Amino acid sequence: MIFVVERSGLTQEAFEEFAGQAQRVEEAPWLEFLNGKPAFKVRPYGSRGRIVEWLTCPCAQADQGNWLFAAQGLRVGTYRKGNARPDGVLAPLDTFVGQGEWAGPDGVLMVVEVTSYDEDTDRRDRVEKPRAHAGTGIPAHLLIDRDTCEIKVHSQPDGVRYEQVVTVPYGKTVELPDPVGIELDTEPLKNWVR
Repeated sequence: MIFVVERSGLTQEAFEEFAGQAQRVEEAPWLEFLNGKPAFKVRPYGSRGRIVEWLTCPCAQADQGNWLFAAQGLRVGTYRKGNARPDGVLAPLDTFVGQGEWAGPDGVLMVVEVTSYDEDTDRRDRVEKPRAHAGTGIPAHLLIDRDTCEIKVHSQPDGVRYEQVVTVPYGKTVELPDPVGIELDTEPLKNWVR
């Protein structure tokens, strides 16, 4: 579930200070600042969290120098005026060393979003976040859509959007393009939808 908070005059710097304090609270939501607006995003738990954990294994097995980071915030640049916190960020192990909570997207190979069952999913997970990630040049955006039981692999960013989107239903194998280079069997995802 994502809650959008409207507040005029909130700067990115003020948001980051607030977000840093809020993250120290146990069970605090993840905070994002997209398109100049703060939003609260519930952390992945239950089946949604299990999907991120499941995806960690094939990512690490394909290249032991990479890791799927589950809580890394990213600066998404001027295109979206702020920060995003994907459900997963695939990058080489030392990519975020010394960068803190909100890191630059350099070195990121893929971001992962797992849809939640709320009213903001369509706008944020299916529209805004792929555009924001393409705007930073992140090579791949993986959307695991639990509403439609499909995987969408976005690739070939042009600085505004991903030029290629491959959609496959759960149960099929999908190729995550280079630089990820993983063939992913999506059969287990059938276990984590309602």
